[in-house]
Amino acid sequence: MCNHQNITARVLSVPSAKAPFEKSTIERRDLRSDDILMDIRYCGICHSDIHNAHDDWGHGVFPMVPGHEIAGVVTAVGSDVTKFAVGDRVGVGCFVNSCGECEYCLRGDEQFCTKGVVLVFNAVDYDGNLTYGGYSQKMVVKEKFVVRIPDSLDLDVASPLLCAGITTYSPLKYWNVGPGKKVAVVGMGGLGHLAVQFAHTMGAEVTVLSQTMNKKNEALDFGADHYYATSDSATFTELAGQFDLILNTVSANLDVDAYLSLLRVDGTLVNVGAPAKPDEYNVFSLIMGRRSIAGSNVGGIQETQEMLDFAAEHGIAPMIEVISADQVDEAYERVLRSDVRYRFVIDMSTL
Repeated sequence: MCNHQNITARVLSVPSAKAPFEKSTIERRDLRSDDILMDIRYCGICHSDIHNAHDDWGHGVFPMVPGHEIAGVVTAVGSDVTKFAVGDRVGVGCFVNSCGECEYCLRGDEQFCTKGVVLVFNAVDYDGNLTYGGYSQKMVVKEKFVVRIPDSLDLDVASPLLCAGITTYSPLKYWNVGPGKKVAVVGMGGLGHLAVQFAHTMGAEVTVLSQTMNKKNEALDFGADHYYATSDSATFTELAGQFDLILNTVSANLDVDAYLSLLRVDGTLVNVGAPAKPDEYNVFSLIMGRRSIAGSNVGGIQETQEMLDFAAEHGIAPMIEVISADQVDEAYERVLRSDVRYRFVIDMSTL
């Protein structure tokens, strides 16, 4: 049990859309009975951080502290906390509160809370306070929304799993990926290289669809069975009607009809990348093969813990580039150029 007052945290914040990052401080809330206080050691950079910091999706509130791939160590706990103790290695992902009472919360799908899940940054919590994310040295979070990081996962490697990991693991599990299933992963980036590892470990035959052949050897090393360049029109002829599931991990608009043509009857194209503009497709691309277009949004807390344990058990890990707090602006530019293998992680001790 510990009671803190005036918890001041150093942060990286953007004062306005597309502005450079600034070092500043914020006040975290006092520790409540069901809260933990964590020292953030590492925070991954997700493409959605950039979308928010650039206000691509609108509704940005500034100054903004992004970051939802948060790994650190517990330094204090509230009086009612039972799951965690000081010194535990923990993580926080995309959200920090939900109603806990609706049908989706009760079944462990807090991300679909009917009251509205509270995102870890650029959101208003139920108490009316704005949330600030993981580009910070400290964080106060409700115990329920914290997961335990297995000892075999280094904290810097674990941080991208809190978004990129669960974002890819959840749909693969939901659509019953396993032996006998043919899965295509669109995009060989921060999400895609984890999707390949999860799908391979689950037993599927995995094909990577990337714009060029540049990442073929890495994709095969991660467990892909096949690799094709989508810039080659012959790819869509050769692979027509082959896949049970296509997991689209890119944030750019695709030729949706072309990708739907790669699905078997009853196949599904699942989107986890989120382009800024709407997609277009011909409904006959669905009708003629009883195909589906779907989307998936991270996973609940229980499933996130399951994913971390699965990754630890099977040696699944993102390939990361650790950077200092002074390199975040440059990292954003590099992400937009697809110049990263495959996930940036900020060392928060440099803030």
